Amino acid sequence: MLNPDYIKNHTKIIILVLLLYSLGLLSGFMFLVFLFTGSYTVVDFGLRTREALLLDGFLSLIFFLQHSIMVRRGFKKWLGKFMPEMYHAACYGMASAITLLMVLIFWQKTSILAAHAEGMVFALMRALFLLCLTGFFWAVKSIDSLDVLGVDVLMGRKPDKPQKIVARGPYRWSRHPIYLFVIILIWACPVLTLDRLIFNILWSLWILIGTFLEDRDLHKEFGSQYLEYSSRVPMLIPYRIPKK
Repeated sequence: MLNPDYIKNHTKIIILVLLLYSLGLLSGFMFLVFLFTGSYTVVDFGLRTREALLLDGFLSLIFFLQHSIMVRRGFKKWLGKFMPEMYHAACYGMASAITLLMVLIFWQKTSILAAHAEGMVFALMRALFLLCLTGFFWAVKSIDSLDVLGVDVLMGRKPDKPQKIVARGPYRWSRHPIYLFVIILIWACPVLTLDRLIFNILWSLWILIGTFLEDRDLHKEFGSQYLEYSSRVPMLIPYRIPKK
C-alpha cells in the first residue's frame, strides 16, 4: 500500500499508473468480449462489405506495426532522446492499449456469415474457449513477471533480468504457451462473420511470425541454455510429453 509521502512526491507517476490500468483493463475487456461473442461495431460508418474489410485490415495493420516497431532496439534508442528509460515500457503499454481500443471501436462488422456452429459443436467450442482462457492465465502466472503495461518500472519494482531458463507449468509443454492459447481463443468462436474470419487469419499469422522472431531473440540471449530447452520442448504445439 502506498504511503501519503510517496503519493505526494510521485503524483504524476500515480496518475500515469491509474491511466495505464484504466486503458489496459478497458481494452483487455473489450478484446475478450470481441473474441468470445464475435466481432461487433461500436462506430458504424455505413460502409459496404469491401470497404469495411479494407478498413478492418488497415486497423489490424496499424496494431501490428505499432507492436513491431516499438519493440525494436532502434526505436527504444530513439525514444531515449525524449524521455527517461523508466517511461519506455509505460509508453509501449499505453500505445498498445490505445491502438487496440482504436481497432475495437472502429471495427466494422459485416453481415456475411462465413461459418456458424450449432448444437454440440457450439457447446464444445464454448468449452474450449473457457478452457484456453484458464490456460492463458495459468501461463501468465507461471512467469515471474509479465508487466505488459510497464507499471512495475514506474513503481520502482523493476524485476531482475533472468539469468537462466526455468520452465514451469505450461512452459514444460510449449516454449510459447501464451501465444498458443491466444491463437486457440481467436478461433474458438462458433459464429464467424466474414470480417471476423479475416481477423482470425491476419492476427493468427501475425502471432505466428512474432513467435518465430521472439524464439530467435531468445536463442541469441540465452545461447546454449535455450538450445537445450528448445531441443526437448516444442516451440508452439505440445506434441510430446515433458520429462520430469
